[in-house]
Amino acid sequence: MKNILVVVAVLLIISGGIYYYFSNSRDTDTTYEKPSVKVTPITPVVEEVSTTTPVPITPITRGPESIIGKTVDGLDIKAYHFGVGDKEVLFIGGIHGGYSWNTALLAYEVIDWLKANPNIVPADVTVTIIPILNPDGLKLVTGKNGRFTATDVSTSPANLISGRFNANEVDLNRNFACEWQATGTWQNRSVSGGSEAFSEPESSAIKSYVSQTEPVAIVTWYSAASGVYASNCNNGVSSGTEALTNLFAKAAGYTAYEKFDYYEITGDMVNWFASQNIPAISVLLSDHKSTELAKNQEGVKAVLNYVTKQ
Repeated sequence: MKNILVVVAVLLIISGGIYYYFSNSRDTDTTYEKPSVKVTPITPVVEEVSTTTPVPITPITRGPESIIGKTVDGLDIKAYHFGVGDKEVLFIGGIHGGYSWNTALLAYEVIDWLKANPNIVPADVTVTIIPILNPDGLKLVTGKNGRFTATDVSTSPANLISGRFNANEVDLNRNFACEWQATGTWQNRSVSGGSEAFSEPESSAIKSYVSQTEPVAIVTWYSAASGVYASNCNNGVSSGTEALTNLFAKAAGYTAYEKFDYYEITGDMVNWFASQNIPAISVLLSDHKSTELAKNQEGVKAVLNYVTKQ
């Protein structure tokens, strides 16, 4: 009996020790390691979107007439088209508005002549005439929006001078990107060349038109110095421009000049045409009143005959 009690006591002691050990182990071991799980991050699929807004290009619609732009005062800048050939020859009048109103009147007379004689335009040529590049300045002097007569022209010298500029009082023939300056020269006075090259809607319109149509030759009418002047923009006179200068001068009975050097000109339109590799000339009428239609008809025919042979 005594031996049984001893065994029971020993078992109780052993079981108590085991309980104490495991009880203390559980209470003191409070650090649990998180299981190591490899997580592959999900990369969102983002569709690439262009941040560049496409610039809409308005195609030029051919027809008897088109509008190539608007003036500062919202007047239309009109172009008249003759023929359907791939080679476009562009004629421009009235860049100096009412001051050189006879250049616009000449352009209208050439339009009438081509309407009456469409066969003058070769089959592979299109003739485009912009009679008034500065409608605001012309309206100031004539009181008309578009076609006018010599009797509509103001006799006020101050009015005529004011009509040289657009409604922003910018000389458009100083607003092109060839040696452009904010202040240009006209005779012995300073004139505005605009806030930057092509700042004016009129010059911007002709830039856009020429960039889209890429004429093979351009003739611009000015007044008054009685001559035909070649164009260049710091790269010399091209062979095409030299040919145009000489043939128009010979046909029309004007003197041909390599450059206009009476005074410094910056931001000139015809020189900008030269920078675009377009043969271009300035035809300066003899005075501020005559249109010299007959002489210029011969010059126009000479240009068209030259272009169709190229």
